[in-house]
Amino acid sequence: MRVGECEMMRSRYEVATLGRGCFWCLEAAFEQMAGVESVVSGCCGRQLDSPSYAAVCGGRTGHAEVVRITFDSEQCSYRELLGVFLAIHDPTTRDRQVNDIGTQYRSVIFYHTPEQEREAVSLMAELEKAGCWAEPIVTELLPVPQFFEAEAYHQQYFRRNPTVGYCQFVVSPKLAKFRQRFSTRFKANR
Repeated sequence: MRVGECEMMRSRYEVATLGRGCFWCLEAAFEQMAGVESVVSGCCGRQLDSPSYAAVCGGRTGHAEVVRITFDSEQCSYRELLGVFLAIHDPTTRDRQVNDIGTQYRSVIFYHTPEQEREAVSLMAELEKAGCWAEPIVTELLPVPQFFEAEAYHQQYFRRNPTVGYCQFVVSPKLAKFRQRFSTRFKANR
């Protein structure tokens, strides 16, 4: 492979960082989305370097639970990722997703580029105008701060722990909704 071909291959991969409550649900859905190469659970924030999961869950570190998604922009656009993200959680609830309560569970899009910021602003405005929800979208839109990868036991949590109560009663139903609503975006091999 020539140098130019390698550069073209690298340039088609992008990164998105999204948060909405527990990262296990997001990870389980996005791992199964066509065009997604990898999903890493972690947190983003500014008040503490390398926070533990327990510290983040305490809600006093300023971090949000997030997933960092690497995707092939030739197979899946950033806008498509955002569309799925906004559809599989309630972006109208501040600092809460079902039983997950606190700023660490806020709905947030951390953009990596000015283009990602513009795309997020545009899509959220379109969804607001269309009246997709009864309440206004409160998803935060911020430049990406430092990302801290979660401990190893959090990675691919649902895939490794499908019989754990939380996975059966919380993650599985959300994953079923994702599969039903986005069947055309689902990886055939999962």
